[in-house]
Amino acid sequence: MKIRGIIGFVLFTLLLAGSSWSQGSVTPLTLEESIRIAMERSLSLHSAKEGVMGSEFNRKAARADFLPKWTGQYGYTRFSDPITIGSTTTAAAQTSAASTAATTPVVIPSTTRDVYNFATALNQVLYSGGAISANYRLQKLGLDISRTNVESVKQDIVLQVKEGYFNILRTEKFLDVAKQAVKQFEGQLQVSQAFFEVGLIPKNDVLQAEVRLANAVQAQAKAENDVALAKSSFNSLLRMEVNTPLEVVDILDYKPFPLTFEQSLDEAIQQRTELKVAGLSVDQAKENVKITRAGLFPTVNLSGNYLKNSNEFYLNGDLNSDRWNINALATITLWEWGKTYYQVGASKVKVTQAEDARSQLKDNVTLEVKSDYLNMLVSEKNINTAVKAIEQAEENLRLNEERYKYQVATAFDVLDAVTLLAQARVNYYGALSDFNIAKAMLERSMGRTVP
Repeated sequence: MKIRGIIGFVLFTLLLAGSSWSQGSVTPLTLEESIRIAMERSLSLHSAKEGVMGSEFNRKAARADFLPKWTGQYGYTRFSDPITIGSTTTAAAQTSAASTAATTPVVIPSTTRDVYNFATALNQVLYSGGAISANYRLQKLGLDISRTNVESVKQDIVLQVKEGYFNILRTEKFLDVAKQAVKQFEGQLQVSQAFFEVGLIPKNDVLQAEVRLANAVQAQAKAENDVALAKSSFNSLLRMEVNTPLEVVDILDYKPFPLTFEQSLDEAIQQRTELKVAGLSVDQAKENVKITRAGLFPTVNLSGNYLKNSNEFYLNGDLNSDRWNINALATITLWEWGKTYYQVGASKVKVTQAEDARSQLKDNVTLEVKSDYLNMLVSEKNINTAVKAIEQAEENLRLNEERYKYQVATAFDVLDAVTLLAQARVNYYGALSDFNIAKAMLERSMGRTVP
């Protein structure tokens, strides 16, 4: 029993160590890997791709309207009184049949109350006023819209991943600043306590250092919570378990955007998927006009029909008859009080509305690109300002610490300098992450393709 207990303890220790090692060796995700995972697991993207399949089925269904249709029918009828079924033959036919009785049977009509009938027909539309062709083009445009929507969903996913990714980096940088501030306040508290013990400063200075340290510890706790929340949100975006250990590669840097606003807008007008969908919607509205207008023209159909009657279920009894015909039929509505004319007018109105919606969307895209571009420029300016502010705050802290050593400055001056430096660093990392997110939003508004 002791040996089993020892073995069990060793195995438990190894499992615990293995688990700890695996948790501590999380491979950091790159931005590209994060986008790939989000693409593979996104339900919205899966739904959009299913929409493409549905549109493809609709296109194939519309294509089938060009081809002939074959129908079949089987029925049973019971009459109250016997009826005649079969076909009669003339005397001449009977005479002829007498000489060829061995090869050509004569069908003699008879009566029955039970009639089984089978009918089949083959119908081909020869002319429909252009309705079939227009409907096929309509469904094909719907397929193009579905495919374009897939690209739009992909671009949305890329933007969401970038926002979540840079948000993690932002919160991690804020946490680093908070930890650094705690260390600086701890150092200042030690200096203040040492000065107080030799009587160089009053107790009030020590109390101020303790309060600032307590505030910094609370800020660090909040920063840690913000990091955990950002990672949980990112896990949810990638459809992973919310508490999955997660690390990301630090790519928080500044790379100027190479395009002007005019160049960005031109690219947006050419590449924006929403504008492409709006143009396809206009084409769809025009095809609907053609479908409606087809009601003003005749339809021409060619059909072949075959009918067989019998007094037996399997249609092979002695008493049966069959016949066939070929039929060409042209149909046109001569008068219905202008209904089709009004429907055509309503369809034309929808074309105008679709064109107006496209123009309005183009204006909205222009405004969106302008807004994102200006936000990016503001963040870019804030980065340069924050860099200078950090240099000034570091020099200010150094001077106040030196002055405090010689009791030329007060403890409040040093504590305030530490606070200013921490705020300058927060402003820098905030501006840096804002710039990268603003650039990602600008690229989305430009309709940039998925990397």
